[in-house]
Amino acid sequence: MSFDWLFRPRRHAARRALLAAPFPAAWQSILDRLPFYRHLDERGQQRIRDDLRVLIAEKNWEGCGGLVLTDEIRVTIAAQASLPLLNIEHDYYPDVLSILVYPGTYRTMPHADANGIVQEGQPNLGEAWRGGPVILAWDAAEGGALHPRDGHSLVLHEFAHKLDMLDGLADGTPPLKDRGAFAAWVATMSAEFTRLRTAAANGTATLLDQYGATNPAEFFAVATECFFERGRELLQQHPSLYGVLRDYYQQDPAARTGPAADEPR
Repeated sequence: MSFDWLFRPRRHAARRALLAAPFPAAWQSILDRLPFYRHLDERGQQRIRDDLRVLIAEKNWEGCGGLVLTDEIRVTIAAQASLPLLNIEHDYYPDVLSILVYPGTYRTMPHADANGIVQEGQPNLGEAWRGGPVILAWDAAEGGALHPRDGHSLVLHEFAHKLDMLDGLADGTPPLKDRGAFAAWVATMSAEFTRLRTAAANGTATLLDQYGATNPAEFFAVATECFFERGRELLQQHPSLYGVLRDYYQQDPAARTGPAADEPR
């Protein structure tokens, strides 16, 4: 039995007090470096500032592999994690208790295979554990924030997995508003996943990262990266896919995507 309801009034009061305080000037300077933040309207920027403060305050942030956490690291990651939440109802990724950050590529934990043989961990940039932490490589997380037109964002990818897992499953289908949205999602995502798998098998170049052909969960995460980072191209080449993602996230990044040359100041 969960007793979370006992703590909600206290948590909500703490959030109100947190958001009533002035936003730190040093944090604003960090945000101003991020191209995606500069492209948002005033309301969107305010929402990012509010949500990132809650994520920083309520999650357990840990530096790993010798990394010393700084405000730049926390703000840059939390701002990106806040972007998918901009227009949807949410509770700040409730199953994410910890965010673990390595300086760069790290090795996953050793594990036993089906035969009981312990396999060495593999090099990795990020993970999202169901009911567990999000793990990120800082160099990749920073690069995804500062170069928004390359179609890759480690933070968006891993936190998309967390949205997918809100119903307890990592199946590429996050909780949707109604049966109509679910039917449209399944039809579109299934067709587009098959399309990407076929292209990958044939060695055909694609807008979507072909890692998305791994399984439906990875397809949703890859599609999310492309939606926010290369929205105009996704709309042109995959309008149905763009449409279901726009309906889910309640955002239209194709309308605000800046020029390809938009790099950090």
